[in-house]
Amino acid sequence: MIDIAGAVATEAIDEETRDQPEPAHRAAGVGPVAAHYGDPLREQRTLATGVGLVDRSHRGVVAVPGEERIGWLHTLTSQHLAALGPWQGTELLVLSPHGHVEQHAVVADDGETTWLDTEPGMTDGLLSYLERMRFFSKVEPRDATADHAVLSLVGPEAAGALDTLGVTGLAAPDQIAVPGPKFRSGELPPRPTVRYDVRPLPIGGWARRVALGVDLLVPRPAMAGVVAELRGAGVPVAGLWAYEAVRVAARRARAGVDTDHRTIPAEVNLIASAVHLDKGCYRGQETVARVHNLGKPPRRLVLLHLDGVTTDQPPAAGTPVTLDGRAVGFVGTAVQHHELGQIALAVVKRNVSDDARLLVGETAAAIEPA
Repeated sequence: MIDIAGAVATEAIDEETRDQPEPAHRAAGVGPVAAHYGDPLREQRTLATGVGLVDRSHRGVVAVPGEERIGWLHTLTSQHLAALGPWQGTELLVLSPHGHVEQHAVVADDGETTWLDTEPGMTDGLLSYLERMRFFSKVEPRDATADHAVLSLVGPEAAGALDTLGVTGLAAPDQIAVPGPKFRSGELPPRPTVRYDVRPLPIGGWARRVALGVDLLVPRPAMAGVVAELRGAGVPVAGLWAYEAVRVAARRARAGVDTDHRTIPAEVNLIASAVHLDKGCYRGQETVARVHNLGKPPRRLVLLHLDGVTTDQPPAAGTPVTLDGRAVGFVGTAVQHHELGQIALAVVKRNVSDDARLLVGETAAAIEPA
């Protein structure tokens, strides 16, 4: 989609951006993605009120075929996957032994292969972990990014736009409520905490209904045809800047950007979508259970309004958040929102009150209460 008129590549704006293909994927022919197509605020409004097509083909794609794939992934990750059926999706985490977030992936199973799409820059880490844990299991994890691309239809009209591709009736996400501390064993049903409806695409690949719209996994040779078909049906394109603004306003954390090496799932609202609290043992489970039962993760994800901005350039990820001259957190994703102005996701200490007078660099920042 980078060849569409008006497209400006993310790396043309920031050579160090995370939103570019990994070197191995670039060498295999994966191209850059667009930050915007000339009018990022208009593109945001399109995603907020209708539907737009976003190129997210720089995301890593790991394919896991094999008859033991579901049970194997169930034992290795935070999600309850044992009951994941064909044409269902969910989310999962790979945690460190101390419960810190190492990997996040969105999942879809087509009856033969379980597909994991993850953040650019994280594919090698996820695949290396899976390969180390294969032992004698009948699974064959591989990097499929060079063969398959992720596109996203984003907005309240996303499911309807799928009619053009011959897919109808995708159900909305089905999410289980997070139980309170010290809940009874067996209270949570033995299934993924969130289930996404997945349907096959006639050209190969699949469509998956998620919180912000519909993700499409398409064979790369078919990508141009899918884009042309959707645009021909009146679906406009939107860049990653617009997508990120919608994500930030929805308070959805992004692994590797809104997290650091100490982040645990409860701090960044990943329990509901990616962690089953009653599934039994997996790496990092003890920390997850202890923090949930105590009810007090040390930090929390907040939405900041950057009120004193004197530049159009949002603060960089990792910029300290300070209170009375001392660091109390860090900025993750900062964006220019079409209605809210400059906003950012930040991780701050739990004892920072919602009315605290914060600074991000020299910019005044205020927490929007959840």
